[in-house]
Amino acid sequence: MNSKIILTGDRPTGRLHLGHYVGSLRERVRLQDSGDYDKVYIMIADAQALTDNADNPEKVRRNILQVALDYLSVGLDPAKSTIFIQSTVSELCELSFYYMNLVTVSRLQRNPTVKTEIKMRNFEANIPVGFFTYPISQAADITAFDATTVPAGEDQEPMLEQAREIVRRFNHIYGPTLVEPEILLPSNNACLRLPGTDGKAKMSKSLGNCIYLSDSANEVSAKVKTMYTDPQHLRVSDPGNVEGNAVFTYLDAFSRPEHFAAFLPEYADLDELKAHYRRGGLGDVKVKKYLEAILQEELSPIRERRKEFEADIHGVYQMLKSGSEVAREKAADTLERVRHSMRIDYFTDSSWLNPEN
Repeated sequence: MNSKIILTGDRPTGRLHLGHYVGSLRERVRLQDSGDYDKVYIMIADAQALTDNADNPEKVRRNILQVALDYLSVGLDPAKSTIFIQSTVSELCELSFYYMNLVTVSRLQRNPTVKTEIKMRNFEANIPVGFFTYPISQAADITAFDATTVPAGEDQEPMLEQAREIVRRFNHIYGPTLVEPEILLPSNNACLRLPGTDGKAKMSKSLGNCIYLSDSANEVSAKVKTMYTDPQHLRVSDPGNVEGNAVFTYLDAFSRPEHFAAFLPEYADLDELKAHYRRGGLGDVKVKKYLEAILQEELSPIRERRKEFEADIHGVYQMLKSGSEVAREKAADTLERVRHSMRIDYFTDSSWLNPEN
């Protein structure tokens, strides 16, 4: 088990947006193409999405295809990455069931990520059990594929630590069986979490503050024009704040030196642009036009690739079906190993029929 294996994924509760792109998708493509990993598994986590959308399964169902199209359009390649649907791999449920015996309720209650998510969804009084036990099912997702590496943000570190605890406890009780995963944090600290266009801390479909990867050029233009900047920067001559200014946060994430040569040659780099904005004399309109030019250049090829895949929906369906079959085969191998270690593989190991065993 010396292979380097990645597991990552998304909940299909809506189309993917620039926050997903900056936070994970762009890096996934790089990791996939790096040649540093033996296997890359990318999971469309529909079963996990149902833990807080049980009364709206159609929302999850209709977004499976949207997420798959977003994956393919940004450059995730089914020849290099196994893209699959979580609920089709029933072995994950069985692994979760066994792992539940290794975790206490009080330990789940102390998980900072779980506490934050519960508060965000107003679940304090009525927590669905499936949602509450998400760290356990995530451990099943990771270990089923012998994942050594899980790309994620710092906010997911408590979840990964709980997965490691489950692995250690299982291996301690039943013998060396499961692979202990490590988190791979984003390298660009400036854009670990892209804010919404309204300046809110997080992009959210319900808040209407997202720029989607599938947005048209006109939609992108309209959203950039209304982006949150510095509310005190009322006139061009006014000094402006770059910190907390969504436009500049997006520039931190997307602007490269060559963009200035192409779209704003009077500035050498982003530091020079920020300095001018801070001292006054630079209007929001000009900065937004620069940002829009960058985003249109970034998103245009993604939109074009999406159109190509939308024209072959049956091919996308077959890709998901094939990927799910590959994922299930791997998870079945892991489950067989787990059942053997737990000595519950009754019909493949008949030694239990001997009372002395």
